[in-house]
Amino acid sequence: MQPEVKSLLEPVKAIAQKAGLAILDIYNSGEFELEQKDDDSPVTSADYAANDILVAGLKALNPHIPIISEETTAVTLQLRKQWNRYWLLDPMDGTQEFVSRSGDFAVNVALVENGWPVMGVIYWPTKDIFYYAIEGQGAFKQAKGKIKAISVRDVSNEPESIKLAVSRVQKKDTVTRYLFDNHHYEMVPLGSASLKSCYIAEGKADCYLRVGPTGEWDTGASHCIIEEAGGRILDSEFNGLSYNKRNTFSNPDFMVLGNQNIDWHQVIKPHKTKRTLKD
Repeated sequence: MQPEVKSLLEPVKAIAQKAGLAILDIYNSGEFELEQKDDDSPVTSADYAANDILVAGLKALNPHIPIISEETTAVTLQLRKQWNRYWLLDPMDGTQEFVSRSGDFAVNVALVENGWPVMGVIYWPTKDIFYYAIEGQGAFKQAKGKIKAISVRDVSNEPESIKLAVSRVQKKDTVTRYLFDNHHYEMVPLGSASLKSCYIAEGKADCYLRVGPTGEWDTGASHCIIEEAGGRILDSEFNGLSYNKRNTFSNPDFMVLGNQNIDWHQVIKPHKTKRTLKD
């Protein structure tokens, strides 16, 4: 990790908050444009407004760091392979939650160095909450101006009950079929993939299984946060996720795992991703 990363944190938080407040203005007005992408996922004028603010702010902060965002044209792998660092953005994670008005959406900013997220900033506009981390310096939550260190739920032994972060709208058996029945599972419903990861990072849930298409921007910021909080993000076969190594930005199915004292191999059934993801 390059030494000036710490100096970028507060400016990046300010940029993320500015983007989040722009989303919130549109959300509160109830007036926005809704489109469908080629992969049938929704995108709104709020996504684009947040993207414009993030890109402009990050370019002004450091014009020499390239930017990859869900809402901009993808750069070829041949060019990206020459980058040793870049910003990885999801201007609004949880667009469907924005549309359905659950309030569970967030701005995601990650700094990736040599294929690994070394900084993650997530801003939850409707709650005015930040989650953030820098590699090797711990994970934190900031709410109402107060900052506290966060970590995964404290379990000294395998708990009888696993708190499972789940989608508000996805059918429960989409993920429960990959769980062994030797535990009781308590469902913790929440929108936005990144916010589910943050719940695990702060000990409000233990596990999140993501079955379905996502991009690297969906995990970049939360990956740094969950690792610094004592958890892991792995693919559905218990392998580590990678960044900037494929022609597309598609993730496999993945799982966010909390306390590593839990034998997750006895909780989750590994499986191969049965689809070609297009992001």
